[in-house]
This record gives sequence, structure tokens and C-alpha cells, in this order.
Amino acid sequence: MTKDFAATQQSVVEGAAALREAIPDVIKGYGALGAATYKPGALDPKTKELIALALAIGAHCDGCVAYHAKAARDRGASREEVAEAIGVAIHMGGGPSMVYGADALRAYDSFGGGR
Repeated sequence: MTKDFAATQQSVVEGAAALREAIPDVIKGYGALGAATYKPGALDPKTKELIALALAIGAHCDGCVAYHAKAARDRGASREEVAEAIGVAIHMGGGPSMVYGADALRAYDSFGGGR
């Protein structure tokens, strides 16, 4: 089955926009958490995004995988770096993470980051 990762990622963005209208204070707080999280520090934003992608795989979250695959590409992660992050997720999460890991690699590739 072919997944439309761009549509899934866009659905996440649209869902966040709808929530921003419905519960603006909550989403503003969540946005502030994200901004603080991805601010350069001991880890650069690309590394943090690779961690988020691995966690998305472990959580078996389709929207999270699509969103963070695109974000990893946007932050300059190479396909090889994404593949290694997927390897860590598979090591920690076993077979289900292997299934979502394959989706994560396909998602990354679908956003122009791969072959």
C-alpha cells in the first residue's frame, strides 16, 4: 500500500491550525515548547529532529512519522542519517518499529530527501 506522506504531513499542519483556533492558549504553549526544544544547544536542531523521528517510529504515529520525516529533511538530515536513526528505533522497538521505520524512510524520500 502506498501512503501519501505529503497529505499526511499536511493533515497534521491543518489539524494544528484547527486546534489553534479552538484552544489557542494550549497550542501557543505547545508551540513555545517546540521552539524551546529545537533551539540550538548541546544538540543541534537536525539531531533533535532525528530523535523526534525515531520516537515517532516507536510511537507508531503515522502523522508524526510524516511530519518529522519532512522536518528532518528540511533541517538538512541526509538519507544516511535518517536511516541510522531508523536503525536505533528498530533496535529499541523491534518488529513494529521496523514497519514504521520503513514508512519513515519512504516518507523522507517522498519529501525529496532520498534517491
